[in-house]
Amino acid sequence: MYSLPHFKEKDASVVLEFMKQHSFATLICVDAEQKPVATQIPFLFTERGEHLYLRGHIMKGTDHHKAMELNQQVLVLFTGPHAYISASWYENKQQASTWNYMTVHARGELTFLAEKELLEILDETTSFYENDPVSPALYKEMSPDYVMRLSKAIVAFEVRVVRLEHVFKLSQNRDLKSYDNILANLEAGDPGAQAVAKEMRKRKDQLFDR
Repeated sequence: MYSLPHFKEKDASVVLEFMKQHSFATLICVDAEQKPVATQIPFLFTERGEHLYLRGHIMKGTDHHKAMELNQQVLVLFTGPHAYISASWYENKQQASTWNYMTVHARGELTFLAEKELLEILDETTSFYENDPVSPALYKEMSPDYVMRLSKAIVAFEVRVVRLEHVFKLSQNRDLKSYDNILANLEAGDPGAQAVAKEMRKRKDQLFDR
């Protein structure tokens, strides 16, 4: 991982909140032939004691499920907004252009869960993402027969996070004039660029004490 002190968030709760806001993350494993496999899935978050657990479910019998059975060491990749940063926006333009982005890498040990926990995860997942207590798509509104058929085709798991790394690369190493110019250009850009600008603006006062 590209990692420099400039691009670190000191508040661990901010990193966790970022993960929750970008919870449709990429689960990465290695199969029997040492080839990487990856699947994007929604994650739930649980803190027990000093450990963070990421919980989810995946279809049985896939290449990824088979890889998970063989190797319980996994990486979960959380990604957020990103944008190209042109060197033409710097005060000193004789530098390389770059990219601003936010990402968290959670490395951990995977454990498969029993059917009871699978049903709990399905309930919590639909409740969280529907965000509507009367939605007809909630788990509790599904017929028992449908739930039984569904649960036979998927498996639940949790990942105990053993190492958490992040990069919030948001031009923290630039001078004030360059920073303001980058902000102006990003705010005039596409939705992705505007999202990066929003994150940069949150941090501006912390970076430049006026």
